[in-house]
Amino acid sequence: MNVGYARHGSTGRAAGGDDEMGRTVTSGGLAALLLRLLLGSLFISHLYWKLIILPNGVAGWWSTLSANGYPDFVMAYVLSAEVFGALLLIPGVLTRYVALYAMPMMLGAAHFWLERKGFYFTQAGAELPLVWLALLGLQVVAGDGSHALVASPPLRRLLGRHEAGQAA
Repeated sequence: MNVGYARHGSTGRAAGGDDEMGRTVTSGGLAALLLRLLLGSLFISHLYWKLIILPNGVAGWWSTLSANGYPDFVMAYVLSAEVFGALLLIPGVLTRYVALYAMPMMLGAAHFWLERKGFYFTQAGAELPLVWLALLGLQVVAGDGSHALVASPPLRRLLGRHEAGQAA
């Protein structure tokens, strides 16, 4: 069952009524949807900054990180996590796994800014990346939410594990 829906007749309280498929939208499902929209919008705005506003764009960003000793695969991972977040979170495509994939990037960003600017947001420090990391963690726990296009399969199924009592 999708985290964002309850079956008719359930004791869970509906926050948004029924959707077009007759499922009751729960408040938890709406919260996960809103978080998904927030995070996706943040990724879009950050990519816009990196592509359009930042002097020298992605090439300048990449060369700055290279000059600070980061190997190329780190920048490639960061760009992939930002693109996946921008493209997949808003429509709800494998939301849990996209958020989980982006979490190490935010931890790395927090470390990068903590070393250079300290903790506080007012000094461009690690505070904001840590908040973003926490939001991604909440998305992993909350799940896909309401109106997700492609639900995240359970981790047990991805790992090939079965529930106790099921045939292998």
